[in-house]
Amino acid sequence: MTSESAPTAVWPPLDYESGPWDVSPVSGMARLDRWRVGQPYKAAIPHRMGDHELILSPRVSALAEEAASEIRAFDAEHGGTVAPYAALLLRSESASSSEIERLSASARRIAEAEVTGAGTEHALMIVGNVRAMNAALRFAETLDVAALQSMHRALMERSDPEGAGQLRQDQVWIGGRAFMGAGSPHDADFVPPVAGRVPGALEDLMEFAARMDLPALAQAAVAHAQFETIHPFEDGNGRTGRALLQAMLRAKGITRSVTAPVSAGLLADPSDYVAALTAYREGAIDPIVECVARASLIGLVNGRNLASDLADVRLAWEEQLQGVRADSAARRLAEGLFQQPVVSAQLARELLGVEANEHRHIKVLEERGILKQTRHHKTRNSTWRADDILHALDRYADRPGRWRPLR
Repeated sequence: MTSESAPTAVWPPLDYESGPWDVSPVSGMARLDRWRVGQPYKAAIPHRMGDHELILSPRVSALAEEAASEIRAFDAEHGGTVAPYAALLLRSESASSSEIERLSASARRIAEAEVTGAGTEHALMIVGNVRAMNAALRFAETLDVAALQSMHRALMERSDPEGAGQLRQDQVWIGGRAFMGAGSPHDADFVPPVAGRVPGALEDLMEFAARMDLPALAQAAVAHAQFETIHPFEDGNGRTGRALLQAMLRAKGITRSVTAPVSAGLLADPSDYVAALTAYREGAIDPIVECVARASLIGLVNGRNLASDLADVRLAWEEQLQGVRADSAARRLAEGLFQQPVVSAQLARELLGVEANEHRHIKVLEERGILKQTRHHKTRNSTWRADDILHALDRYADRPGRWRPLR
């Protein structure tokens, strides 16, 4: 098949089933929602996909292959000799993925929250997303439902310790009205499957994700769309689903050392992302594959700009460190800041691999204008930050455009 409409014909649209909205009225529920209690609503029935073929239009197939090739090249450029860059890129991808969900914080706030365990609610939630991305990469070779639950647990263990890693037991929906926790799925934009269908649908999804006979980037994009369609958790599905996408790119060998900046590219046009997920549920896979491929190509441009900015920081620091021995601990600490741009005394000691004198080496970097101290009044502890790196990360976050309401 070669026509642009072919994928719509071969990928099944969702079926739906009716069931009663069986909830108890709650305080603050609108009169309309009270009337809807017991009234039927329609929830999606996820189709089986484990043995389904991916038939794309030639144009989208070529675009996906181009994006996969560019990601591999990017990984080769920045995943070897510049290993600390991988840690910064993972944090940045986690922040971008969070921003799609309207969670935003500066690079400094995120890095400080990661070190101190305290900070703004958004910063702490983004730190949870960093943990989820790390978990995704750890489980890349053993992807199964338990791995998905581990990713979600890492994401949500602070903000929702009871629900972290637990498959939902209730109906959820996307869009529509809500008031003080009330509302109903009757006028939602999309109603995922009933909770009883979630475990089987996830097992089928992971069978599909494990296949090695499909074009890898397209497979990852479609698996991501199916995960978002199943919506297996009460909260955190978008961030967990994008962590799954990264895990699949690693499992298929598209990335080996770095995190592909896909979410940074999705931020360029979030409405296109939402439309692609909707089209997937209507039976078309071209849009979501094209969306992920284009987002990858856009994100890679931004990722290379970040790499260039960090290279400039290195050059500037070389000037600032003139007269400091090449094999000194202060220089080793400066290099470690490209992995961890905010440090405590203990973290500096860990980066140096020594048991004492970390304050002396921190002081050298303070005197050279590389580190600045922050005193945290709540904890009465201090951290030191590398503003040059943090500013480069903020520029990375600003380039795709901050979150704007979805059209």
